Amino acid sequence: MSSKVWFITGASRGFGRIWAEAALKRGDKVTATARKLEDIAGLKERFGEAVLPLALDVTNSDQVTRVVKQAYKHFDRLDVLVNNARVPCVRQRLLSPGTNSGYKE
Repeated sequence: MSSKVWFITGASRGFGRIWAEAALKRGDKVTATARKLEDIAGLKERFGEAVLPLALDVTNSDQVTRVVKQAYKHFDRLDVLVNNARVPCVRQRLLSPGTNSGYKE
């Protein structure tokens, strides 16, 4: 089984949280994002270095750009996007030139 690097928006609860925990339990690495960092702090406590918790308001396009670049820099790649928040903004940033994400539709 090959390890994947996930980028998950809305990881504080619901499907985003379920996907984050499932990926981490599988041994994958996850950038878990939520509007409030304290809502995802428990993931870091539970899964350690396998998770990068970041605050993200997906309606703020500048913040989306910064967070996507930070995640890519931290894990050196992004394999899976679970956009559990607002679709156009994060997807657009992953497809933007200069992010070096390697994302393909």
